[in-house]
This record gives sequence, structure tokens and C-alpha cells, in this order.
Amino acid sequence: MCGIVGYVGEKLATDVILEGLQKLEYRGYDSSGVAILGSGKLKFRKIAGRLSNLISSVEENPVEGTIGIGHTRWATHGAPSDVNAHPHTNEDGTIAVVHNGIIENYMTLKNELIEKGYNFESDTDTEIVAKLLDMYYEGDLLQAVFKMVKRLKGAYALGIVSSNNPDELIAVRKESPLILGVGDDELFVASDIPAILNRTRKVIYLENNDIVKLTREGYTIYNVDRNVVEREVKEILWDVEAATKEGYDHFMIKEINQQSSVIKDTLFRRLDDKGNIYLENVNIDSKYLTTINKIYIVACGTAYHAGLIGKHILEKFLNLHVIIDIASEFRYGNNFVDDKTLMIVVSQSGETADTLAALRLAKSKGARILSITNVVGSTVARESDDIFYTWAGPEIAVASTKAYTTQLTAFYMISLYFGKLKGTLGDEIYNEILSELKSLPAKVKAAIEESEKVAREIAEKIKNKRSLFYIGRGLDYYTAMEGALKLKEISYIQAEAFAAGELKHGSIALIEKDTPVIAIATQRDLYEKTVSNIKEVKARGAYTIGITRVSNKDLENVCDSVIYLDETYDIFMPLLSVISPQLLAYYAAVERGNDVDKPRNLAKSVTVE
Repeated sequence: MCGIVGYVGEKLATDVILEGLQKLEYRGYDSSGVAILGSGKLKFRKIAGRLSNLISSVEENPVEGTIGIGHTRWATHGAPSDVNAHPHTNEDGTIAVVHNGIIENYMTLKNELIEKGYNFESDTDTEIVAKLLDMYYEGDLLQAVFKMVKRLKGAYALGIVSSNNPDELIAVRKESPLILGVGDDELFVASDIPAILNRTRKVIYLENNDIVKLTREGYTIYNVDRNVVEREVKEILWDVEAATKEGYDHFMIKEINQQSSVIKDTLFRRLDDKGNIYLENVNIDSKYLTTINKIYIVACGTAYHAGLIGKHILEKFLNLHVIIDIASEFRYGNNFVDDKTLMIVVSQSGETADTLAALRLAKSKGARILSITNVVGSTVARESDDIFYTWAGPEIAVASTKAYTTQLTAFYMISLYFGKLKGTLGDEIYNEILSELKSLPAKVKAAIEESEKVAREIAEKIKNKRSLFYIGRGLDYYTAMEGALKLKEISYIQAEAFAAGELKHGSIALIEKDTPVIAIATQRDLYEKTVSNIKEVKARGAYTIGITRVSNKDLENVCDSVIYLDETYDIFMPLLSVISPQLLAYYAAVERGNDVDKPRNLAKSVTVE
């Protein structure tokens, strides 16, 4: 879960690389470094802490050259420190490596190298890559890389330079994201598009086991068998401003406010001339839907919460059994996947290691894979049979907001589309539900506007609390889970979600005077029961905040504060009710002085298991 930037051209490589790393700091921010080739020499600078430390160091003591690699780290092996920061080198400092991912067999390789006389300075798995390259190097860096990758197990992206081959940069991709940028007389490699978007819009999505050699004359891509392969150059159509804050204090609040427009994009760009849903990258027909006996949903974290709601909607519209599992647990339990299973995998980045592992296991058992992801060309997308891109645009803040609501939108659209195909949804009901779905972008915008002031006020009241509880029933419970996760992620307030009906079975013991309890009460059939549960915690001294639909004005008689939402169908309320918890988490983090976009111990793209 680190960021890589590499450059080959005529400009000062350090400037280009540091600019790119600033766009990737959401991927890792506990240390950073650069290795630059200039005048036939390899020069290094690496330092623990935020990227600003490295920038200051380079400003005080410039590192000049026109070819180089850079890295921003999120620690997996070894604590954040100058020594563990990338790049890592061989012992004479002639080869430098930056790395994203994990080398699973690094201890075996490290012991082998130690027996051969190699010494190690860091606690990282990356250092063995530099030492292996040194062992295999015989004057040709590319040939050493070919030999080295045959020894590695795991998921990794690598950037490699050597002073003995001062005119080239080698990059390797296996299971970890890496792109190649093609500019005018300059080339780039990077972990994600925002790193190079100011420099070029021409991008190649490197594929698994691609090895690319970059020189000032151009690039050549090889597979592990050393054969030259061709990859399509694609034009990136994003506005450059899509990867900046656009005047907002943080990326997270910008992305919360974008939700209305990105939900609209995700929905309306998939409607045909008659206004019906058309999923061009989903090649599933009515015959296939009659042959499957179950659907699996597999995801992690926020995407898992979207999957919980997706399970409810799919079962309702398809009259079919849906099983949901946490991706990190999927391979280690008794799963019932076969060739009559449709698996839906959900991953914002499309690179989530646990989700990819589950995908591959299911595929090996004959399941068909439908992915919901935000990143075009990601590994999840490439390895799936069918793809639903959420079109949320780049999400920079670590805590997911717009990716989540577009994932919900994806589940609504897929469920409607499949229900109509299968015939379990009649035309009249389909048209009625789709019409309401089309109204939701405007209602999300209203929810943001209506929730903002109250969320600020509540954040002020809870900022010094040790703990907070969310409660809800049915679909509201799943939103409560997402709300609690958001608060934990960025405010660091201990937050837990409880099924409201389960309070009396033990968890109500945690309620004491002034304990904040946020009750989500939007489901009509469960509303009265939820009100009774709110009264239970209120009787124990809780400070209660209600989130409900605008018709439930009586909630003011029960709660200390209420946030009201527009009316919509019960199944669509999760799209509206999650807005207030997002804003509350954001403003609580701001009040506590936290780094909102880069919460401690977390990274955006989870490429390790």
C-alpha cells in the first residue's frame, strides 16, 4: 500500500517525482524517498515521516538528474524509519529499488542471501529485491530483473534503476497496480493516474507479469518469458482538477459533496434511449439467470457494508438466495461456490488483495465473476467476466464516501436489471422503482445541505467523548455499521453499531449518562420498534440523535436532536441516511484536529492480506 513514481526524460527528475508523490500520499505517508541518476551516479534521499520532510530535505540539498524513482510508504515490514524507507539498495549502492506490495517468500530468500554473504540493514522485504538483483547482475539490468522475478512470490510493483545502466529504468508489475505514462519525449511509471495527470493523459495499464524497460528512446514491454508484448495506449479523460481539492479544506468533504453528481453519472450514463437500464459491460442474459442457484457477494470494509445492502436488494428483486462474506475470511470457511454461482466482488480500488484472492478461488471453482469497482483497468476488473464501473472519479481521502454511495447505486441498478431480465420484476414495478431511483441524486444533494449544520453542532458535542453508538434495524443497521466505521476511521472515537433489537440482550449495559447514541430510523415497517429501542437507551441517560424521514416528526419527542431526510422507498433510504454519518465523522475529526484525509495507520488501497 505504497506509492511509486518513476521518470525518464530531460526534466529534473526530482521535481517530477515529488510532484507525483504528492498526488499519491494517500497511498502511504509514514516515510518517503527518491533515487536519482545524474552524471552516471546514483544519488539517494529518504526520510521518515510525511512527504513534506523529504521535500524540505531536497530543497536544502538538491538531488539532480533526469532519470529516477520515488516512493511514499505505508509500512508492512518494519516500523517507519529512515532505514526502512525506500528506495533500498545493494551493498555498494549501485542498484536502487522501490516497491509496493509484499514479497511472501522474503524470509527464505533473505536467509539464502545471508548464507551467500549479503548483509541487510532494514527490516523490509524490499531489500531482498535489491540484493537478488545484485546477485544476478552481469552487466545487463534487464536480464538481472528477468532472473530475479522468477524467484519472487507475492504481489508487487517495482521500480528499479542502476548507476551501471544510467540511461534506463525498469518497472515490474505483479498483482499490484502500476501504470506507464507516455509523454512528449518523456516517460513515467506510477501507482495511480493522479501522479502523472499534470504531465500526460496517455496511459498504458500494465498487466500482470509485465516488465517494462524505459529509456529516452522509448519503452519496451516484456512478459516473464522475455517476449515483447504490445499494450494499448489509452487517453485519460478526467479533468485535471478532479484530483485536487477545488477549494475545499479536505478531499473528504469535497468527495462527500460530489456524491449527488457521481451517483447521477453512474446511473444516467447507463440508461438507453427509452430510459431503461443498459449495462454494456455485463453480458449476463435471462437464460444464465435461470441456471444459477445462488449469488455470493464478497468485499471488505466499506465495500462489505454496501454488499450487505446489495444482498437485501438482490434477494428482494430476484427471489434468489444471496450469501455475503468478508473477503479475508472467504477462503478459510466452508464456501459453496460452483459453476452455478454468480459472485459479485466489490472493491473501490480494484486491487484489494483479500478480494482478489477470493475472486480467484471462486473462479477456479467455475463461478462467474461480476465486479463492482471504481478503477478502470484494475486487476479485479481485468480478471472478472463482467464489470460495473462506478464512475465515482478519483477518491483521494482514505475514508470512502462517494465510492460507497456509487457502489450502492450499482447494486440498485444491477438488481433492477437482473429482476427485469429474469422476470421476477414486472414492467410496472420496474418502471416505478427506476423512476424513483432517478430522483435520488437530487435527494442526496438535499440530504447534504440539510445535514451539514446539524452534523457540525453534533460534532462539537461529541468531540471529547470516549465512545459512541449507532443503532438501527433492517437496512438501517447496515448504515449504522458504515456510520460507526467512518467515525472510527477518522475521528478515532470508539464507535460501535448495534442492531437496535439486540440492545436488551447485552449491549445496553454500555449505556450511561450522556452516552451519545445515533439512531437511524427510516424503515417504515420497523419504525415503531426502533422508537421503542431509542426510548430504552434514553431511559438509561443516553444523548440521542435521530436520523429519519421527514414524515416522522414525532421523533422530536424522543430524541435530543433529529436530522430529517426526503421521502423515498425504504430500499433507497441507505443512500440518503449515510450522508449524515459521513458529515458527522468528518466534522468530529476536524474538531479533534485530526488529519482527515490521511488517518493514522490506514491507507487507501489495501494490497496486502
